[in-house]
Amino acid sequence: MTLPTNPSQLDAEALYATLLAQVKTGLAGVANVAIVGIHSGGAWLAERLAADLGLLPRLGVIDVSFYRDDYAQKGLHADVKPTQIGFDVTGATILLVDDVLYTGRTTRAAINELFDYGRPARIMLAALVDRGGRQLPVAADFVAASVTLPATQALVLQRAATGQPGQFTLTIE
Repeated sequence: MTLPTNPSQLDAEALYATLLAQVKTGLAGVANVAIVGIHSGGAWLAERLAADLGLLPRLGVIDVSFYRDDYAQKGLHADVKPTQIGFDVTGATILLVDDVLYTGRTTRAAINELFDYGRPARIMLAALVDRGGRQLPVAADFVAASVTLPATQALVLQRAATGQPGQFTLTIE
C-alpha cells in the first residue's frame, strides 16, 4: 500500500489493521515470541499488538537514546524513557516494532541494545510505515505501507486524544 501525501487522508487505524494481519500470519506457529517496541511510537504500536495477540506478559519497551550513533552530535533527547524488558531475551523470537522505518539507524541501535539483554534466536522487524531513505541495510519483515517523503518532512504517529483508547493518528509534518 502506498500512502497519499495529504495528511487528512492518512488512516492510521487502517494501516494498523494491515500490520496486525501481517504479524498474525507471520508469527503463526512461532514459539517463544516476545514483542519489543521502540519508544515512543513503536512502543504504542507494540502495546496494542501485544494486547491483540495475547502477548502482554511478553511485552517490552526499549529507548535507544544512548545507543544512537548520532548521540555525540545531538545529545540526549529530553524525553528519555527507561528500557523495560521483563522477560528472557535469550532464545526468544523478538518482534521489534517501530512506527516509521527510515534510515535504519534507530533499528540498528535497538538491536544493539537488545543484545545487552541476551541473544535472541531471531529478531523480526515490524513498522507501520516504511518511508525509504535507508542508510543501513535494514528491511522490515512486516510493513503496512510505504511512502516517499522529502527529507524535510516527517511522519508522526500519535495516540488519538478522542475515540477508543489506543487509537492512532498519523500525520505528515
